[in-house]
Amino acid sequence: MNFISLHKSTWERLQSQRERLPHALLLIGQRGLGKFALAQAFAKALLCEQPREGGLACDRCLACNWFDQGNHPDFRLLQPQALVEDADAEEGKKKASQQITIDQVRGLDDFLNVGTHRAGLKIVVVNPAEAMNRSTANALLKTLEEPAAGTLFLMVSNEPLRLLPTIRSRCQVVPVNVPPATVSEAALAADGLEQAGRWLALAGGSPGLASELAASGRGGWLDILTRCLAANGDLDPIAHAAELEKVIKESKGKLALKSVVDAMQKWLVDLALASNGQPARYFLPQQATISGLADMIPPARIVRAYRLLLTRRREAEQPLNARLFLEGLFMDYRGLLRH
Repeated sequence: MNFISLHKSTWERLQSQRERLPHALLLIGQRGLGKFALAQAFAKALLCEQPREGGLACDRCLACNWFDQGNHPDFRLLQPQALVEDADAEEGKKKASQQITIDQVRGLDDFLNVGTHRAGLKIVVVNPAEAMNRSTANALLKTLEEPAAGTLFLMVSNEPLRLLPTIRSRCQVVPVNVPPATVSEAALAADGLEQAGRWLALAGGSPGLASELAASGRGGWLDILTRCLAANGDLDPIAHAAELEKVIKESKGKLALKSVVDAMQKWLVDLALASNGQPARYFLPQQATISGLADMIPPARIVRAYRLLLTRRREAEQPLNARLFLEGLFMDYRGLLRH
């Protein structure tokens, strides 16, 4: 997917700063908008020796070749090891870190204290910036407070409020907005995604997340979940949990429990909207079903159920028995439907 064409105004804003770059840019916006792809494309374009019209990298020079191979001497990427490792890693192997470690930040010292290979910029991309704990963020802060000449930090964040205020204050913020739904839907359809509008709505308008959700578990998991949530008197928590657990196992790590909880949270948001006479935001094909359920459930009960899911969302990050967790989720939801 071409995220530059989806975010033309943001790309043009980045290009307008090429002549007088700040030492740190912070790209912010909801998950799945393509912020990391934009940061990577901008870094590659800045390092390119023969940039094309529009500030795009040429994809032909030696610098572009190095960048594509992941070994450009003037570029560093800081991200959690969990984003790097293959999802099909051996079972029983120690799970990779979900955080950017302090050792990764300290490892920048040699990189920042030597001259550039091509007498140009040194670029560090940090993705996502909120994956740094306080110690790591403080270590990076020392570098941001006294930036080396010719160095650019490109920070990417889905949740900028989780960053230290001192980190945010030393970055120039670049908002990345949600593209028009028609544009995103057309881009997803061009990539071969079926029912692009359905997945885009569930992703809150983020095309990257829509593609990710459709790919996880080959998309069938959402049909199982909506069938369960749409059931009234026929809801069977045990059977639905077994069916969904099977899809999760077959996905080999692509479908996480937290994605199921996120979808249930969005279903409750649509229930709350329907109870106030508003159209669904996430589950558009189930609009009529959601409206019918909302007529039977007191709004206060929906709010309590949503708060409970916030706790479940945190639990889903921990190693636990997927079947028992899903059974608990669906039993809680059945309790919501009881008159």
